[in-house]
Amino acid sequence: MAIVLITGANRGLGLEFCRQYAAEGWNVIACCRKPEQASDLHKLAEQYAVIQVEALDVADFDQIDGLAKKLSEHCIDVLINNAGVYSDLQGGDFGQFDYQAWTNALLINTQAPVKMSEALLPQIIKSDKKLIVNISSLMGSIADNEGGGSCFYRSSKAALNAAMKSLAIGLKNQSVGVLIFHPGWVKTDMGGPNALINAEQSVSGMRVLIDNFVLEQSGCFVKYDGSPMPW
Repeated sequence: MAIVLITGANRGLGLEFCRQYAAEGWNVIACCRKPEQASDLHKLAEQYAVIQVEALDVADFDQIDGLAKKLSEHCIDVLINNAGVYSDLQGGDFGQFDYQAWTNALLINTQAPVKMSEALLPQIIKSDKKLIVNISSLMGSIADNEGGGSCFYRSSKAALNAAMKSLAIGLKNQSVGVLIFHPGWVKTDMGGPNALINAEQSVSGMRVLIDNFVLEQSGCFVKYDGSPMPW
């Protein structure tokens, strides 16, 4: 049975990925920072026995290494690096930047997905699907940035895109694929109530692309509906 590991699984896109994959009969390793507070995830795990909840703060690389050791005997067909943070609201405007908040955004949004991919690579390599999925954003597109603002978030997602493009090139000879997604403007805690689509629509679209992935697509930056995104 195929296995998917999802970070930031307690809400929003992460929770919806868990729901849809569990409904399809996949084994789901659902990771979140505070499982004891993840009531929606626990309800889902009670409904689907295939969901395994794991405590993981992606900002703590020792925890990532610990999880990789715990899962050393597993195969992971799809790793979904979904956990992310938007730090600009508390980060201040230019001239008053909170550089620690910016550093935290880079740690969680950029470095942590790379660390997850590195730590779990042995489990990914021995799986059938061999795919690393990353939830980026249109705001990570430099070419599309005409409005400015959100410096922390934009730079962390642009850096994620660049890092994962390099991983796609480096891992291709091991038949490991990398996908980078713009999930659309989604009605989640981060996306807000005015967003254009809901989590079910976004995740359904991304799952089609994941299911139909071929190695020639590795390193692509695409929208949830398959449309290519500008770098």
